[in-house]
Amino acid sequence: MSMMMKSNVSLATKATQRTGVVAKAVEFYGPDRATFLGPFSNPPDYLTGEFPGDYGWDTAGLSADPETFKRFRETEVIHARWALLGTLGCVTPEILERTGASTFGEAVWFKAGSQIFAEGGLDYLGNPSLIHAQSIIAILAFQVVVMSQAESFRAAGEAPGVEGLDSLYPGGPFDPLNLADDPDTFAELKVKEIKNGRLAMFSMFGFYVQAITTGKGPIENWADHIEDPFVNNGFAIATKFSPL
Repeated sequence: MSMMMKSNVSLATKATQRTGVVAKAVEFYGPDRATFLGPFSNPPDYLTGEFPGDYGWDTAGLSADPETFKRFRETEVIHARWALLGTLGCVTPEILERTGASTFGEAVWFKAGSQIFAEGGLDYLGNPSLIHAQSIIAILAFQVVVMSQAESFRAAGEAPGVEGLDSLYPGGPFDPLNLADDPDTFAELKVKEIKNGRLAMFSMFGFYVQAITTGKGPIENWADHIEDPFVNNGFAIATKFSPL
């Protein structure tokens, strides 16, 4: 583990010697990395800065056990990636609808899927020439097959014709743009991924709360807030609820 930490720090240190391409990733790895309370932080011994996104915060000691730490780290990265895709999928139809770039029967994320039960089915991005979904059973079967294969690869770390790859950061054919070819850039991208993924998970939680409390999508809520921020805000919504 210490060897891996030194390798990450060494790679990040080399990155700082470059100009204009790679940020100072050394700030996010090793004992001198940025921590959640800066100089007032006292990270536990098991948070060494070896992995991206380690800010030395684990007040509940959830990651004290190495195996639990590994499992939590993998779970966080996977959920972060789903949240990144989810937030994009939630806001894109609303943005396209409001800008007139495309027309949807229902653009709000928690209502859009119900269109598959309508007579005409569901057109992805409002375009029947892309994917014209008419059967929820067919979609479910497709997702089960595709997701089971993807999860099997992730669990085993290999698949037919694809072997010897890391199950969390596989690279190779899963990196067609070769973004991770340079180790320095890769170290920085892993930090950016988990930081943005954590924001995306928090955003998805916000989308759920907005849907329950306002019955509107995130873009419409945002537009309402911009129009009248003193009336359309979280505090105003919260005061409308009363205990049972």
